Amino acid sequence: MTRSRSYDFVAQTHAIMYYSQRTTKGGFLISEASGISDTAQGYPHTPGIWRKDQMEAWKPIVKAVHEKGGVFFCQLWHAGRVSNYSFQPNGNPPVSCTDKPIHIDVDIGFSDGEGFSPPHRLRVEEISKVVDDFRVAAKHAIEAG
Repeated sequence: MTRSRSYDFVAQTHAIMYYSQRTTKGGFLISEASGISDTAQGYPHTPGIWRKDQMEAWKPIVKAVHEKGGVFFCQLWHAGRVSNYSFQPNGNPPVSCTDKPIHIDVDIGFSDGEGFSPPHRLRVEEISKVVDDFRVAAKHAIEAG
């Protein structure tokens, strides 16, 4: 799930209030889906955590939750084939474990007006890059608090 209220893949300051309002002492909050890389995106205006500026943007959000006694968990996310060329670097196909496209009629704001793009099936030697993207994102999530 995502709120689609982040721009340039950075959690916005209004998220501090949003998450703080939903925090209770001992409560467990799971963040909205946060992309692990620029190839992980699948929806408009979603936050990420692969860059340092993204990690820094999450810090005050996590701090606000902790100050109210809550526990915060960052949901690391890769959209896989549930994406579109318009969300991918250089208009490349989304990456996935399969080359089979998704065929459903849904409008989630793709700039080209199309649905989900046919994905690029990762080759074995490409998988380690996605694993490393999760590693970096997890490290940033820990550093964010």
